[in-house]
Amino acid sequence: MIVSLLSQKNNPLLKLKVLMADLRPSRWKISAAFLAVYGLWGSTYLAIGFAIKTLPPFLMAGFRFLIAGSILCLWARLRGAARPQAVHWRSAFLIGLLLLLGGNGGVVWAQQFVPSSVAAVLVATVPLWMVVLQRFSHRGSRLGLRVGAGLLLGLGGVGLLAAPDPSSLQATPPAAAAVLLAAALSWAAGSLLTRELPLPESSALAIGMQMLCGSAALLAAAWAAGDFGRFNPSEVSLISVVSLVYLIIFGALAGFSCYLWLVRVTPPYLSSTYAYVNPAVAVFLGWLIGGETLSGRLLIGAAVILTSVAMILLGPPADLRK
Repeated sequence: MIVSLLSQKNNPLLKLKVLMADLRPSRWKISAAFLAVYGLWGSTYLAIGFAIKTLPPFLMAGFRFLIAGSILCLWARLRGAARPQAVHWRSAFLIGLLLLLGGNGGVVWAQQFVPSSVAAVLVATVPLWMVVLQRFSHRGSRLGLRVGAGLLLGLGGVGLLAAPDPSSLQATPPAAAAVLLAAALSWAAGSLLTRELPLPESSALAIGMQMLCGSAALLAAAWAAGDFGRFNPSEVSLISVVSLVYLIIFGALAGFSCYLWLVRVTPPYLSSTYAYVNPAVAVFLGWLIGGETLSGRLLIGAAVILTSVAMILLGPPADLRK
């Protein structure tokens, strides 16, 4: 009898079963998404640095998400995704504005003036911003002692990892530091809104729409900042082109998509742990690819970060969506 009911087309019991399955994503999917965000986004600091050497920052970022968003939207529609409504576009525009113009745009602009390590340590305030914003929201919930300690420990680990050599200490430009902190706050706000605002049922379509809206804002910023006037195709290096392609495929299509999916199915304190892991990945890649020295201080900092993530992951194990 039950099997017969569930097999009927458009049966409400079948829809409820599918909805419940969607609300409980398998652990292997969550683990795979975290591995993608941890690894791929850790490499984007290096790729952004290479890309903006000969590409204007806002123009590069806008073109990156324009291509990635177009691919995702086209792919989703070809697979039968429903046409988005006006309310979906409004949500996508607001989220894209916060995540891509405020968040990613702030990072690519600031990396013209500060090293990747300094950018990483300031962007690593994203988890703390998320906790603060969530506590002020109507759905704010108390964090356990272990999770709170893990967040603070992770921030300290990133600070240790990113601390410059005293022999070559340089002051961070205040404007760049302020922009990076504002970018972290904007990213945190946009991430939380993806859980609240109405978006299409198709995750690929929702993410693609956010990228398209964010790219429009970034290209508008590029025009306002004079990036189009400074762009000279003959001066663009091969490494910048390769880095841009890498950022489109692995940073946007893979990494960004996995992150936005994690934001919707895991709590903010968990999905934001990427901000602690990425600097450790960036340091390792700098040693592996850039020939940088892997000092004991950096190894200790990476160990502290991994310990903090373990504390957070072993925190409240109940509902992943809270």
